[in-house]
Amino acid sequence: MASMTELITPKRQAETHSAVERIGAFAVAARPEHLTTDSRQLFKRNILDSIGCAIAAVAGPSLRTLRDQIEEYRAPGRCTLIGGGKTSPDQAALFNSSLVRYVDLLDSYMAQGGLCHPSDNFGTILAAAEYLGASGEEFMLALAVAYEIQCRFTARVPVMAKGFNHALQLAISAAAGAGKLFALSVDELANAIAIATVDNISLACVHAEPVSQWKGFSSGITGMRAVYAASLAKRGFTGPKGLFEGPYGLEQMFAQSIPVDWEDPSLDIVKQTIMKKYCSLIHGQPVLEAVLDLKRSNNLTADEIEHVRCDVFKPAFDFAGGGSFGPKDHPEIKEQGDYNLKYLVAAALLDDQVGPAQLEELRIQAPDAQALLARVEVHPDERFSARYPRELSAAITIRTKNECVFVKEQHGYEGGLNNPMSWDRTVEKFHWLSEAFADEGLRNRLIQVVQQLDARPISDLMDLLAQVRCTAAFPRTHPGIQ
Repeated sequence: MASMTELITPKRQAETHSAVERIGAFAVAARPEHLTTDSRQLFKRNILDSIGCAIAAVAGPSLRTLRDQIEEYRAPGRCTLIGGGKTSPDQAALFNSSLVRYVDLLDSYMAQGGLCHPSDNFGTILAAAEYLGASGEEFMLALAVAYEIQCRFTARVPVMAKGFNHALQLAISAAAGAGKLFALSVDELANAIAIATVDNISLACVHAEPVSQWKGFSSGITGMRAVYAASLAKRGFTGPKGLFEGPYGLEQMFAQSIPVDWEDPSLDIVKQTIMKKYCSLIHGQPVLEAVLDLKRSNNLTADEIEHVRCDVFKPAFDFAGGGSFGPKDHPEIKEQGDYNLKYLVAAALLDDQVGPAQLEELRIQAPDAQALLARVEVHPDERFSARYPRELSAAITIRTKNECVFVKEQHGYEGGLNNPMSWDRTVEKFHWLSEAFADEGLRNRLIQVVQQLDARPISDLMDLLAQVRCTAAFPRTHPGIQ
């Protein structure tokens, strides 16, 4: 493939005036040596986690529908759909990105006033890398660039507090990462970012009740358009360079400046990403860890429970507890279940786990789950809100029918910043998520390729992902990470 290097000197950076040009200069200047040994290992952890999430979703009803859509609109191409099949890079970006998001077990980056899921970039960068015959090293570098851009923007702009969805900054990062692989110049990258973002003003109402299927697919369509925008920019298409600071640009829309230091070449933001153990929005992780600990340590059964009270930080209440995004009393579909603390607590108490099986519609609609969730209350807590986003906290109070009371206050959780998920635990999670769709030999080969990714061609990974089954073909024996 064409060289991905173009020397960007401090003087050259100083001469670029618009924010999209500065982001383009940052992407072009990124070098493999900017990825430290520690960051490389964490990226491999997050990559394996993304693959596990994607494999767990291949048989999801919405993904089967999307595969049918891609088949109907199939364009000739050389990009692999996880689970088999080839298509164009933009459709592969859509499908594989949607897989990663679907079971709601992907990584997160927390900030005041919002968050993002950096692995939303994974499917788009993967498609671009395969299309161009990139090395694993080039793929990892482009993914690191995308992570950095998305998270740096998120840290500076309270996107969701302003009423917008985090797919907005994903358009910026995915276009930049894809453009890095396409070996775009600074000017071309600026255009790619502008084209991808100007028509991707995504609204936070996608998370509001009644939550629809689109919550899980917004990132996929954003990635699809981002890789297409990078291709258009390579062919000379231009976009609005005043995307940030120009009239009616992002700074005017958010009513603030966006002071990001794009001259900082570091690629270490992955150290600030957090992981999930349970199929739930990130805000629910400490809640579920505390609920399951109380259940198991006290040998509680669901039929003993009279009432559960969850005290949580305000964003958790707003998103998933019945706050500003709407009531959580009658979930019916998967997208409502994973954004509903009442249901998630009920599922944990009934099933002793919250995994993909707990997000199936029949489970969510089952009478026992609906009856128990009606006895769960969620309240915002000022103490926990003050700790957010540096720490995700919760307090759980369970009262039984014989008037016993069990209380646990939880500060952080396994996978959070203060207790990061290890490589070995990520491998365990990967086996849990993928065992029905890939036999042990294939799973172990995937783990090995990810471990060696910076010394292998990306085609080695794609050849294995094509062998994943689209239906459950192997026994499910893993109990889930406990």
